[in-house]
Amino acid sequence: MSMARQYITTAIDYPNAAPHMGHVLEKVLADVCARWMRLRGDEVRFQIGTDEHGIKIQQTADKEKITPKALVDRNVPLFEDLYKRLGISSDVFIRTSDQKKHWPTVIELWKRLQKAGMLEKRTYTGLYCSGCERFLTKKDLVDGVCDIHKKPPEEVKEENYFFLLSKEAVWLKKLLKKDYHIIPAFRENETLSLIDQGLEDVSFSRPKSSLAWGIPVPGDEGQTMYVWCDALTNYISGLDCFGLNEGARHERQDGLSRLGVEWWDDATVTHVIGKDIARFHALIWPAMLKHSGVRTPDQLLIHGFLTSEGQKMSKSTGNVVVPDAVLAKFLGNPDPLRFYLSHEVPVGNDGDFSWKRIEELYDSKLRNQLGNLLNRVLVLLQKEGGAIVLPKDHAKDTKQCSDGWKRYGESMDSMHVHLGIQQVFELIATLNSGIDTAKPWTLKGQQKIELLGHFAESLRHAALLLLPFIPATAQKISKQLGVPYAEEMLQNGFVISEDMRTFGGVPSWKTIGTPAILFAPLS
Repeated sequence: MSMARQYITTAIDYPNAAPHMGHVLEKVLADVCARWMRLRGDEVRFQIGTDEHGIKIQQTADKEKITPKALVDRNVPLFEDLYKRLGISSDVFIRTSDQKKHWPTVIELWKRLQKAGMLEKRTYTGLYCSGCERFLTKKDLVDGVCDIHKKPPEEVKEENYFFLLSKEAVWLKKLLKKDYHIIPAFRENETLSLIDQGLEDVSFSRPKSSLAWGIPVPGDEGQTMYVWCDALTNYISGLDCFGLNEGARHERQDGLSRLGVEWWDDATVTHVIGKDIARFHALIWPAMLKHSGVRTPDQLLIHGFLTSEGQKMSKSTGNVVVPDAVLAKFLGNPDPLRFYLSHEVPVGNDGDFSWKRIEELYDSKLRNQLGNLLNRVLVLLQKEGGAIVLPKDHAKDTKQCSDGWKRYGESMDSMHVHLGIQQVFELIATLNSGIDTAKPWTLKGQQKIELLGHFAESLRHAALLLLPFIPATAQKISKQLGVPYAEEMLQNGFVISEDMRTFGGVPSWKTIGTPAILFAPLS
């Protein structure tokens, strides 16, 4: 069977400060999708990175009296380190300040757009919001101020290159309805309505005098490329799509050829991004690709924002949640946070982070429903000698199990991962009420052992279903159960086979491992 190829990316993060919970929400969502793709047997390349140029970086560096390069070199490792601790399984980390791996593709793309007649230099007077790093139109303003940053934009007059996006309305509308799939569907209508409102040409460069920190425009050194050409291009520069990067083409990771245009041409390309940058990914990016001779991506997974205790996170409100504080609360274990974001934030919608809610869920779902259930079953089994014996007749279980996997697979394949994790916890809730009803501790002999075997087998499935979401915990459950494949579960090449998805499908599993507390009480 040939493996399907998946290339999944996230937006690249802006490292003018340390990472925040919005970054975490996006990376966890993309990671759950990437892990699921690997687990179902696809060949996956998962890329993240940092968007390191621009005025805000320049201004922050000036304030701190350091160079922009020193600022990004200090902050980027904070992102890399946090994602490592969160268990984000990315294969590639791209930096837009990387002159070897990133710049050649960007410069080539610019030249191709120029050759295609899609760039035009003109003098422009516009309303510029330095918070958004973009020019706003009158209709973007609410009561004369930027709706996101609550500040009036400044009027700027300068000579820039423009990307002629206004020509592409008809083509883009057709593309979004047919080939470039937006998830969830309600986000597609928002994007189509932007086209109906009329597309404007996009400022693609700034004079070097106002933006020095960036990639110079080829053949016009007085201009610096503006964010769109520089940042969006990371998705293909990481692959060296134009074959410009001699040194990188021979790199290999995990036995897979990790670079090359085949990861764009032969894969399903999925961009995971926030709703605030949807228009750039749905409109500007495909038009850039069309005119540079590169095919358009396949799907755009758009997530919402994360509020804090019901309010927008902001330094002035003092309600900013620091990812490190959440990790510290759970002694460095990333799984409670990964669980919370997956379970509580429906894909595409806004979600809320609440300390009270994460602690309640940790206690009720993770510690009591999951941890205690596992412990009860294993301790009772241990008293009976620890052998796994399933009931002879389990046709009903086989059918329920197969239906459950099918439903879960549909949720995960369509990237509605919040439904996937909710389905697992429905199963866990059913097992909890089942054990309370069946009261195995009151039974004896074969009847008791078979009933406990039934619960252990159901927990084996639960651990596999939890693997994309809370990988370390899923492996711990499997090790305590003693399943033969437990050691391999966190390897990139681990695939959930048809046998593993079948009730009683692992006959080589004979005895349980050692029970231990899965989630400690919060101090």
